[in-house]
This record gives sequence, C-alpha cells and structure tokens, in this order.
Amino acid sequence: MRPEDHVGHGHGHLVTFDPTETEPDHHDTPPTHGRAVRIGIGGPVGSGKTALVAALARSLADRVRLAVVTNDIYTTEDADFLRRNAVLPPDRVEAVQTGCCPHTAIRDDITANLDAVETLEERFGDLDLVLVESGGDNLTAVFSRGLVDRQIFVVDVAGGDKVPRKGGPGVTTADLLVINKIDLAALVGADLGVMTSDAHRMRGELPVIAQSLVHDPGATDVGEWVLAQVGAVRAAA
Repeated sequence: MRPEDHVGHGHGHLVTFDPTETEPDHHDTPPTHGRAVRIGIGGPVGSGKTALVAALARSLADRVRLAVVTNDIYTTEDADFLRRNAVLPPDRVEAVQTGCCPHTAIRDDITANLDAVETLEERFGDLDLVLVESGGDNLTAVFSRGLVDRQIFVVDVAGGDKVPRKGGPGVTTADLLVINKIDLAALVGADLGVMTSDAHRMRGELPVIAQSLVHDPGATDVGEWVLAQVGAVRAAA
C-alpha cells in the first residue's frame, strides 16, 4: 500500500483506499490484432479534452490513419466542434449520445462506443488509431479495457492545484496524466510545481505531461506518447 492511499478523516485514525478496487472493469480486453489501436481521453468538464483531441487530430493526421469517437450526454457538441473546425474529414468523427453519466458509456455499458468504433473501422478499413473522447466526468471516470487499449486523463490548472493529490482512478491509474492549460496557472493562483510533484507522487512510475495548447498547439509531447502507444500495441498483437 502506497502512503498516498492512506486517507485521514480527522479523527486520529487512517483508513486505506485502493482506487482500482472501487471501479471494477467487467469487460474482457479484446484481441488487438487486425484492428485500430484505441486510446481513450477522459477528465472533468472543461479540462480541455476536446481541444486536446483537436490538437492530436491536426498533428497526427499525416502520420497515422486516424478517426475519433466523441461522447456527450444529450448533444453532439464535441463532434460538431471537431467537424466545424475541420480537424478531420467529417466522416472520420462519430458521436455517441450517452443519455446518462458519461462513465456509464465508457466503462459499464460500452456497447454504443464499440458500435461507433466498429462503424469507423468498417467505413475506412485501414485505421491505425481511434481516439475515444469521454464526456466530462469526475476523478473516477476511467475507461473499460474492453473499449480502449490505453487511456489519457486530463486535468487543468483552473480546477486547482489540489486536484492531483485528490487521487481517484482517473489520476492514479490512467496510462498518461495530462496537466492542461499551464499558461493559466499564475492567473488562477495554481502552483504548477505542487501539481506536478503531487501528480508524480500519486502515480509512481506512470507518466505525467504538463502542457499548454496556447504555447504548443500541436500537443507535441502527448502526440509522441500516443504514437509510441500505437507502436507498442501493434508490436504486442
């Protein structure tokens, strides 16, 4: 048990908490051979998930054969944003309307998202990568490994520098944690040093990338990580 898994309640005692045990995955990991690599992008509302997807689509479209699935509760707002900004041809973006809490469609009942991914694979046949963007949710919103091969969790400085140390499966178990909008840290009073050190402490050896899409519109470091994951999943297939 890691020190950060001990949670105090202010009554002179500690309880232990393993975040991976609170969100069981009921879906088996599917074979990867012969299909696109799937990378999920999750995080709280407003953390910059759609902007990150747009940046990756722009920077990676010439390097991998790419498509996107978005999730919104009642609308197709995120898909519309991507199509409106022409980050990919419109038919490479599929929208899922969950009609419920976003985590339900990315973890509990993944059917609608699997259908959207398979629609894209059937439409294009030779995809290397599908990005699956979750609707905005809380720190427990992780993807089922039956849906994605790797997952990115996005937080931003406007949520406060305490967010990484709050933990939760999104922060502690995602394959990559992105601390977004670091150009705003001084404006919102967030200590970026505290955020990054807490993130590394909570995540151990799992990687953390701090970024500003204002300063790096192509999300260079995240893009290189994504390409490395595509190569790793393909090599293991």
